Order: sequence, then C-alpha cells, then structure tokens
Amino acid sequence: MCAVSLLIADDHEVVRRGLCALIGEQSGWKIVAEAKDGRDAVIKADQFKPDVAILDISMPLLNGLEATRQIAKVSPGTKALILTVHDADLVVSKVIQAGARGYILKTDLGRDLISAVKALLANKTFFTAKVAQMVMDGYLGKGPKASGEESSQMTGREREVVQLLAEGKSSKEVATILGISTKTAETHRTNLMRKLNCHSVSELVRYAVRNHLVEA
Repeated sequence: MCAVSLLIADDHEVVRRGLCALIGEQSGWKIVAEAKDGRDAVIKADQFKPDVAILDISMPLLNGLEATRQIAKVSPGTKALILTVHDADLVVSKVIQAGARGYILKTDLGRDLISAVKALLANKTFFTAKVAQMVMDGYLGKGPKASGEESSQMTGREREVVQLLAEGKSSKEVATILGISTKTAETHRTNLMRKLNCHSVSELVRYAVRNHLVEA
C-alpha cells in the first residue's frame, strides 16, 4: 500500500510543528514537504505531487487561495485543504471559488484535521459544522452576498502583485520575485489601481486586508 503524501504550508513554525505531530500519528501518512509561504508551496507541490496540500489562507508572497489555484495547475491530483482563523461568509466563498476541497478553522484543528484529510482522500469535501451551515445558507440565499466582482476582474498575476504590494514590496522587488521586468510590474500596478478604483498603494493595502490577501 502506497503511503499518503502530504504538503504542509504555513508561515508559523509552531503551527507546522503541530500539524506534523498530528499527521505523524497516522500510519501510512508521510509529510513529503513543508513550506512557509505560498510561492514555495506551489514549487514543492510541483516537485513532490502530494496527495493533499494543507495550506494556511494567509501566507506571505502568495496567499493560500492563489496557491491553491496554482497548485491545481502544476499538480492536478493534489487536493487542497485550507486552514484559517477567518469564518466570514466572504472567505468561505473565496475558498470554494479557488477550488479547495476542504476548509478548517484553526480553532478546530486538533479535532477535525485527520477527518478532513481522510475525506479528501476519499474524493469527498470537508467543512466543519459551522462552515457547512454557512455554505448551505449561501446556496439557499440566506447569507450575505459576497460581491467578488473586483476580484473576479483580476488575473492570477494581478492577484499576486496586489498581495506583494500590500506586503510593502516595491515595484522592483515585485519584479524580482515574479521574474518580470520592473516596467511590467509597474504596468500591473497601474492596471490594478484602475480595476479596483484605488488611487494609492495604501488603498491597495486596504483592499488586500479587506479581502484577506494579507493580515492586518
């Protein structure tokens, strides 16, 4: 029987250690890679092709949602499980739209992590009771509607750029991280400000925080 391979991505070492401890108790499960930011998570998912990727929603350089989208492209067989401290309807909606198969609040980690991974391995989805009710309410039209219009207008690259700018990176630093020219990075910034109706980088930061691309 082949071992179940897992990737863990969280920028907090104490959380990664806790996840490793929980997973280490499961016979036949193996952590093949760890990452402390979303960009590294995508690279390692491409390299190791894990069965399951456990991703923190708020990570530097690339958040868990964008990492989920990119992992789906480089490793289609990898199922994504999102960890977060947020339980707002808008966040739940974004997690589902990104293609994640499961969503766990960090406060529920110890109780639900193993069940969640087992569900994903069985080609099922997993949501905690509270999140499942929020999802159902959303589908039934009971919950508040997430506009999502601005985010849907952005390309994947633009979502990367807005996060990096919100983290305080200069256009030159953004260009270096993404492997593009400074001029291209500045063009992306200009397009983002137009699409999001932002008139300064500080407004872009507020947008990123409001949409949980970075932590406040």
